[in-house]
Order: sequence, then C-alpha cells, then structure tokens
Amino acid sequence: MTESTSLSYDVLVLDGDPSALTEMRLPDGAPIEMSPLAVTLILGERDAVLVDPPFTTDQAREVGDWIERSGKRLAYIYVTHGHGDHWFAAGELIKRFPGVKVFATPGTIEEMRGAIATRGEVFDLHFPGRIPQVSLIAEPVPAEGLELEGNVLQPVEIGHTDTDRTTVLHVPSIGLVVAGDAVYNGVHQHLDESPGDGLQQWLTALDKIEALAPRAVVSGHKNRALPDDPATIDETRGYLRNAIRLLESKPEPATFFEEMARLYPDHLNRTPLWLSAAGLLSH
Repeated sequence: MTESTSLSYDVLVLDGDPSALTEMRLPDGAPIEMSPLAVTLILGERDAVLVDPPFTTDQAREVGDWIERSGKRLAYIYVTHGHGDHWFAAGELIKRFPGVKVFATPGTIEEMRGAIATRGEVFDLHFPGRIPQVSLIAEPVPAEGLELEGNVLQPVEIGHTDTDRTTVLHVPSIGLVVAGDAVYNGVHQHLDESPGDGLQQWLTALDKIEALAPRAVVSGHKNRALPDDPATIDETRGYLRNAIRLLESKPEPATFFEEMARLYPDHLNRTPLWLSAAGLLSH
C-alpha cells in the first residue's frame, strides 16, 4: 500500500447568480436567485481532488483558475448528488484538465441523468446561454474505492436529503465530510423535493453524517463568512424540525415563508424558501 501523505482542503464559495426571469419576485419583493455554491478541493502534496464542480461556464473558468493556483495536479472529480448546479460544468473542467475522470455512485449517476433531461425546464430558463452542453460523463466509483496519495476518500450513501440518492464524501484522515446539499450553512434550505416523509428521511441522513464524527463539514450551499463547523449538522436538523412543525398546520405558502424568514433572519437567499413553500403547500 502506498504510504499516505498529509491532506488538507480548501473551499471556494461562488456567489449566487440572479435569475434572468426578472419579472419573478419573492413575496418580500426580492429577486429570484441561485444560492451561493461551495466547491471543495482536497489537497495532497502533489495531487488534488475536486468535489462538486459548479454549473456555469464562467464559474468553471473561475474554479479552473483556482485549481491552477493551488499548484496541484487535478487527479479526479467527485460529485455528491445529482443536482445540476453541482456538476453541469464538469465537462468544461475536463477540457481544461485533460484525462481527469468524474466519479459518482450509481444512484447519483441516475439522478444526474434526470437532471440532464429536465435542465431546460429550470436551469436554461433562469440562466439562458450560461450553462455549457452537458453529457453524462460520470463513472461509477471503482470497486477499489477512491483515494488520494494513500488516504481513503470514502463516498457514504445517505439516501434522501434535499434530493434523492445523495452521498457525502468522508476523508477520515483529516476528519472532513464534504456534505453536498445534505448540510446547509447559513443558507435557506431547498425543501420542495421532500413531500410526504422526505424531511424525516433527511433527518435520518443527518444522523448518518453525525455518526462519522467529523471535525469539519463543508456544505454545498454556505455563507462564506461562516466556518465549516460540524455544528451545521444540528443547525440543518433544527431548520428541518421547524419546517416540519410549521407544515403540520398546513399554512398558506406566504405564512410559511414569513415565519421561516423570521426564525432565520440571517440566512442567505430566500428563493429556495419561497419555492419550498409554494411546492409543499400548493392547494
């Protein structure tokens, strides 16, 4: 077995882009926009692994510059879940770093396939001309697993979070969990793919992450001013429990929106909050 080197990690947070559909507004008058995106680079002495690339051509250029500044060779890319905002630009990075492969679990690959099929209904409406051509380039995680310079990088399947068949990437040697959209950090959560017992399933997924006893947790959507604190697991749990409590009374969407906004006044981007209210409480 290859002798392991010491790893570290870095996070690049990309600002949320506004929607081109400027006539669409939230109940408080704010515009529709994407939440800030966090891209993670796990660093060895020579090589690096990118987790959850972004979705626009401009973002891919910014991430590519960031990788080059690291001075490391990009070994491969890992995608934690199927949402297009966390991988649509992977092909642009492969063009820039030839030979790099993209890995995901079989469940995530199926979700990625669905994201391609529906991109025109969401992403291309809100961000026309900004997203590159996308093909399903991800390969299943190899049987021998993933590693970086002798260190295990372990995909952990956690089930439903803000979408189906999601994973986190666990790096035991440095106590890191790259959590994708399973954990949020100071940003309103995307709930509208979680009808029925979906939010309860998400709570179960958080227990699985917590059982890994991470010392750092990187959220796929985060406020760049906040640390990658494992406390974000419980903060995400608290947000879900408040949402479940409010949803039980079947309020009007605007009432749910206003109450969650009151409970979390410092959270960034109320767009997913309003879309969740409208989706879960449509009568």
